[in-house]
Amino acid sequence: MARYTEALCKLCRREGMKLYLKGDRCTSEKCPFDKRPFAPGQHGREKKKLTQYGLQLRAKQTMKRIYGILEKQFRIYYERAAKQSGDTRENLVAQVERRLDNVVYRLGFAINRRTARQLVTHGHILVNGKKVDIPSYQVRPGDVISIKEKSRSIEPVKQAIELNKGRAISAWLEADYDNYKGVYVRNPKLEEVIDLPVNVQAIVEFYSR
Repeated sequence: MARYTEALCKLCRREGMKLYLKGDRCTSEKCPFDKRPFAPGQHGREKKKLTQYGLQLRAKQTMKRIYGILEKQFRIYYERAAKQSGDTRENLVAQVERRLDNVVYRLGFAINRRTARQLVTHGHILVNGKKVDIPSYQVRPGDVISIKEKSRSIEPVKQAIELNKGRAISAWLEADYDNYKGVYVRNPKLEEVIDLPVNVQAIVEFYSR
């Protein structure tokens, strides 16, 4: 299973913005981006004006990195979105939001998507009462996502629930922290995903060149 294994903070620096890949650590004084808010590498401090293609590429790379998806999988999501009826932008966002690792994170059972991915691959997550250990598993409206009973006392889960208990969650989800479960109610609308700092139309234009 392919995944990005290098320093996450380099990705934020490359895109010139915080992608919040480490959860609340990104808002603390320890965040490396605050100390070095420029691209990594010898020429990272140089300011370059991007072409239209460059803006489209950066939008694609940013969205991929936020959700922790590699190029091949992301292209598949786009191709599926383009074949569906309706707005391709909204379809694409729904494709990535339906990933099980993302839903676990959105429900507040993990402090970031990388931890959510680990919870899934290590078999701590149930979908409709059955173990699913594939992070890219596509959750459907009405699916119930829960933490295995034996896994409810592990530190990452306890820490995340304690942190998120008083916070509002995404409008397309429902969470029941007392019973360690949540429901994927429906697919999100494009305007509802307010923490996605990406021009999704630019991504559509990139792939439809």
